[in-house]
Amino acid sequence: MMRWLAAWMACIVVMLVLDAAWIGGIAQPVYQQGIGHLMAEQFDGVAAAAFYLMYGVALMVFAVAPGGVTTPWRGTLARGALFGLFAYATYDLTNMATLRDWPLAMSLMDMAWGSMASLAAVAGGKSVFDRIGRRR
Repeated sequence: MMRWLAAWMACIVVMLVLDAAWIGGIAQPVYQQGIGHLMAEQFDGVAAAAFYLMYGVALMVFAVAPGGVTTPWRGTLARGALFGLFAYATYDLTNMATLRDWPLAMSLMDMAWGSMASLAAVAGGKSVFDRIGRRR
């Protein structure tokens, strides 16, 4: 159980650090230009915390932990990247289908980001998961 929790925390920390840099700097102007009229004035920390806690669990369940320490890195990273792509595509494509003037370019950028960030978070989680698993 401790191994799972430590790997889950690693996934969350990696995702938080990457998202802070991404949203806080790189993507902010793109989001502002594309959907600025929809953006909240204040950051909702409770919603963000709920997302990162749940997304970390999803990365563990669907990418890091299914095969345990015997799963090759390639498969784990592929599952992480695909999960990120599908999760972010769910958000972006639903918005494209239901909201007027949702920017395609922003959605493509966001889906690529979700895939890459999830891959990195899974790499962090798997390294902790494997390291603790080998100690036993």
